[in-house]
Amino acid sequence: MNERIRLLFAEAVDIKLEVLHNSEMTIEIAYIAPLCEENKINDFIIVPFTKDFYPFESQLKTNPDYRKVDDVAKWQDLMLRGNVLIEADGIIYSFEASRIISIENPQTQVESAIQGPQLALSEDLNISLNLIRSMYPSADLSVEEHTIGSLSKTPVLALYDQRRVDPTVLDSVRTKLMTINVEMLHAAGELEKLLVGKRKHLFPTILITERPDRITKALSKGKIIILLKGNMFAIILPATFFDFMHAMEDDYDAYWMTRFLIFLRYTSIVLTITLPALYISVVSYNPELFRVQLAFSIAGSRSAVPYPSFIEVFIMLFMIETLIEASIRLPRYIGSTATTVGGLILGQAAQQAGLVSSIMIIVTSVVAISNFVIPVNSLSFAIRFLKYPLIGISIFFGISGVAVGLFVYIAYLCNLRSFGKPYMRIFGKLRPLEGDVGQVKIK
Repeated sequence: MNERIRLLFAEAVDIKLEVLHNSEMTIEIAYIAPLCEENKINDFIIVPFTKDFYPFESQLKTNPDYRKVDDVAKWQDLMLRGNVLIEADGIIYSFEASRIISIENPQTQVESAIQGPQLALSEDLNISLNLIRSMYPSADLSVEEHTIGSLSKTPVLALYDQRRVDPTVLDSVRTKLMTINVEMLHAAGELEKLLVGKRKHLFPTILITERPDRITKALSKGKIIILLKGNMFAIILPATFFDFMHAMEDDYDAYWMTRFLIFLRYTSIVLTITLPALYISVVSYNPELFRVQLAFSIAGSRSAVPYPSFIEVFIMLFMIETLIEASIRLPRYIGSTATTVGGLILGQAAQQAGLVSSIMIIVTSVVAISNFVIPVNSLSFAIRFLKYPLIGISIFFGISGVAVGLFVYIAYLCNLRSFGKPYMRIFGKLRPLEGDVGQVKIK
């Protein structure tokens, strides 16, 4: 039995295959460790088998918890649902020992969803594997184990669907994991930097998530998942720009509402990147783009400001960046209150003192709010940086410089790759070719 199961679940290190002996008989047991309660297996199978006070063979035949399995095709499904398979005297039995994760797992903290699952990954690899295998009960899910860190000896698991994964990407990931040479590894962000290497990207090319539903969705698309012991975040690769703009709520909400929210996110990205640079360009170089009344209104609001518009922009952006950092570093219970009050007081005081104009307060608020619309934090942090090169260009070249800067950003995105896959593949989806394992095409 164990040899057959080893073939059915190829390259899965969480499959446990044991051969037990006592004075009367020999049995083989097989189960998927993260899906089963080890204590239940020990109490109801291993201990009764090793003790001679009650014949285990008669227990298999009389105890209703042990069910005879006649169909070999049911083996995979039974094991994927937390059952233990037992072979005794050529007969296969199943024993239900499923492990249900609910209370002990933390809820999502970073990627919240209203209608979706609320459980997040755990720092315990077995609990994380339990959640993933429960939501993705496929025998094609392979689990590989690696160890990284000469001092930390951090266990790292690579998960993928062996029928959907691209073998080229898989070989590249294996090579990188085996060639990483560091002393300590504790976080998914550290491993992300090691996987990317020395290349300094403006945009994140590896997605870090805490949601099991996002992970199972990625597995179905042929992506590779990397889990670390002691870290409740997983790495998804390869990743595209669309993956970072996709919230799991998009899979649960109505069609047109989802499309509206996606449009809102992309519009917000354009606003948070370009609005400060456009403000400088219009105020300093091209006021004729506005109607006369609006141009006079902006000029009137800036009449008390004693320096150029780009100094005004830098003052407000510095204030908003420090407020964002303060909200992250402060304790959770006082962070939101302190930053909200601080932002209101600073903004009002700066406008009344003539340091900034009232229009600049509106621009800064729109920039900050638009940046928070992005679903994944790693892309949100990258977008925060992108507005500053455009501001530098707009100081010297006005609105034409902003247009050229946006073109450079788009060209850079189109040239970017994530483990060999195009980063700006927004609308195409990777799907396996019929009859070919591991091959993909873009539709």
